Amino acid sequence: MPAITIACLLLLATLFFPIWKIDLTAPQYPEGLSLKIWANKLGGNVDTVNGLNHYIGMKKLVADEFVEFKILPGLIIFFALFGIITALLNKRKLLYIWMSVFLAFAFLSITDFYYWEYNYGHNLDPMAPIQVPGMAYQPPLLGYKQMLNFSAYSIPDIGGWLFIACGAVMFALTLSERHSQRKRSVSNATVMVAACMLPLLIVSCNNGVKPINYGKDNCNHCKMTIVDRKFAAEIISNKGKIYKMDDLICAKGFISEQLIPANEIKQVYVNNYSGTGELFEIKSMTIVHNALLQSPMGGSMAAFTSKTEAEKYIQENGGEIISLEIATGFK
Repeated sequence: MPAITIACLLLLATLFFPIWKIDLTAPQYPEGLSLKIWANKLGGNVDTVNGLNHYIGMKKLVADEFVEFKILPGLIIFFALFGIITALLNKRKLLYIWMSVFLAFAFLSITDFYYWEYNYGHNLDPMAPIQVPGMAYQPPLLGYKQMLNFSAYSIPDIGGWLFIACGAVMFALTLSERHSQRKRSVSNATVMVAACMLPLLIVSCNNGVKPINYGKDNCNHCKMTIVDRKFAAEIISNKGKIYKMDDLICAKGFISEQLIPANEIKQVYVNNYSGTGELFEIKSMTIVHNALLQSPMGGSMAAFTSKTEAEKYIQENGGEIISLEIATGFK
């Protein structure tokens, strides 16, 4: 079964790449910090993260204290060898056993990771320099979470996506075998398409626009609370990081000051001037500059969902249509 061989190779490849990462951004760290979790070690800005965690009473991250790093590489090799044996013997029953045990292993791994985050985020030193009553610092298992002035993003890294792709190949192959028992055939091409599409779908679901929590979220540029639903904006990086702005002029400053390099920007979203609070991709919007527009930070720019709306506004209030590059510096 060539598909099993591919699954085994994907699984073995996870040993050479970080499996998970937790990215942290804050006003004092606009370039971001990253904690990378490998099968046998920790990587990234571990020392810096430990230094920050000391102030809030979190236990120091030391790779030697994680029993998981001692057994995980062996388990990955075990599952790869199990797969190779399954392919050589070409037994459907072995395939089902392999898939079932692999799914159990994946579930236990995610559960263990959750409890690891929970213990580190809740079991705090009562003598820590910074204490916020009732506050816990558990990072998100998957996705985004705001912790004091830090934004945390927890997502699979290269090794994690390889692990998911391996599971997708195995799952698709299992379905194929079950269908063949009922005299239905599923081609190898279908198996591979399913394996490739699943990780892409998961990535696309995690890299979208996030609603702004008006009255609570702060602008990543000027640090003011975002309250006006007419002028707010949002920048999304290629890694899926979200940067929220209370004015287009803040987005322009954020980009021009290279707090995020232009080549790392995936999308920019902006409020419609209607004031509904919805965010629209800025490339589909028409931007108007009018010195009389009272935007939060004096950018005097507003975005409209259509050129007709923008021209109507100009006719009634004055102003001019400007390009996206002039408005934000983003091409």
